[in-house]
Amino acid sequence: MSVPVRRATRLPGFDYTTPGAYFVTLCVHDRTCLFGKVVDGVMRVNDYGEIVQQTWDALPAHFPHVALDQFVIMPNHVHGIIVLNDNDGVGARFPRPGSPRPGGDATHGCAGGETPPLRRPSLGRVVGYFKYQSTKRINLLRHTPAQPVWQRNYYEHVIRNDADLAAIRDYVAGNPARWADDDNHPK
Repeated sequence: MSVPVRRATRLPGFDYTTPGAYFVTLCVHDRTCLFGKVVDGVMRVNDYGEIVQQTWDALPAHFPHVALDQFVIMPNHVHGIIVLNDNDGVGARFPRPGSPRPGGDATHGCAGGETPPLRRPSLGRVVGYFKYQSTKRINLLRHTPAQPVWQRNYYEHVIRNDADLAAIRDYVAGNPARWADDDNHPK
């Protein structure tokens, strides 16, 4: 019996703590339509979808260096844009991956004895926290402890410029209207 080899989906050598905007797609385990349904091109979330929305909205409270952009819940997946900032989330900005980091990484500009600011999380840590928290709450509601809600991995794309950001925002916003043609649609 041959065991399939899992391929890495991340860019080799890329630092996913780099400030910038990232497009992510997370699919439900077995692509089950769990979060609601699309009616006349509009997504109608159910209680599980509400949990997903609440968990997404709460990410910046847990990760001060995270800002959220466009997001959509689909019946069996979600698309969203996560922004990792150098700052604490106040007046969030969109630095691009590869841009210089003011003050470098070593001292964070803190005088002796001061506590440095919280370390910016990796994209994987933010996504992992989102998946864990939403899974815990959904399983509590549906009385299915320890059952997977999400597929093991997730798709990500490093957003490199404003044109890329605009195109991805349009794609995310228009996703419910294209549901019938979506690769994730159970035909």
